[in-house]
Amino acid sequence: MNRRFLAVVVFALVIALGASYLVYRVLENKVMQNAPIKEVKVVVAARDLPIGTMLKDGDVKLADWPGTLPPQAIVKVEDAINHGVIATIYAGEPVVASRLAATGAGAGMAATIPEGMRAVAVRVNDVVGVAGFVLPGMRVDLLISGTPPGGSNANLGTQTRTLLQSIEVLSAGQNIQKDSEGKPISVPVVNLLVTPEQAERLSLASNETRIQLILRNPLDTKESTVPGTALAYLYEGTPESGFKNAKGNKEAQSGPSRAARKPAPPRPIVMERVVTPITVEMITGTKKETIQVGQTVVERPKVAAK
Repeated sequence: MNRRFLAVVVFALVIALGASYLVYRVLENKVMQNAPIKEVKVVVAARDLPIGTMLKDGDVKLADWPGTLPPQAIVKVEDAINHGVIATIYAGEPVVASRLAATGAGAGMAATIPEGMRAVAVRVNDVVGVAGFVLPGMRVDLLISGTPPGGSNANLGTQTRTLLQSIEVLSAGQNIQKDSEGKPISVPVVNLLVTPEQAERLSLASNETRIQLILRNPLDTKESTVPGTALAYLYEGTPESGFKNAKGNKEAQSGPSRAARKPAPPRPIVMERVVTPITVEMITGTKKETIQVGQTVVERPKVAAK
């Protein structure tokens, strides 16, 4: 058989197989697009359900859901009833188990507290509460100011240090809803989400010191290492704190602190004798004469020459 003829036949077969495969894929895609999508029943929210809502019959309903169900989706209405909402569910959105509190946990703020955590209330004002911008869902640092009870640093005066960092705000007053617009709200109390150990420290700090909340970016969860500061350092500065002088240059204190410096010894007093003559004027006719009849001697501190 002619080799050239055989090569042409093989090439034609390859082209035919390739064309057949392409036609098959095109037809398959069209069939898939025209095929009806299988729908399943799923429980969805009948209205917007904010955090803290206790689900009842009218809050959820069954609806057709095309395609694959979301993870942890609930398919029976009775499985969602009497559960508290711990994350906002919007109308028409499938109800998933991860957004509901456990059975028996109830509703409200208590249901939003994760297992092993605690909610601690902190009294605030416009200054402590960062002018009302401490809102649910935000994160704050807690600074405490006071005078330590004794110790080597007691002579430094009022001291300030960071007690806790990156603490989540559960509620501002009685409001537990997260505000996406971040509008300020003036409230007397905020509730913070902490561990049991942090709750003990925060409770003691609330009674014995002054607390200041410091607002931070919710995405910034990295803790910083800060040494704290004291009232004395604001005026003197220390090598550790790196305070700047009026010219903007860093200056470190080279000698001992002001409290540790010894006063300079007093200069010795030099005495001097001052002799003052005692004179008498005698006038005889037209002649005037001054006669010294004695003198006084006084000792006094010597005045240094300028």
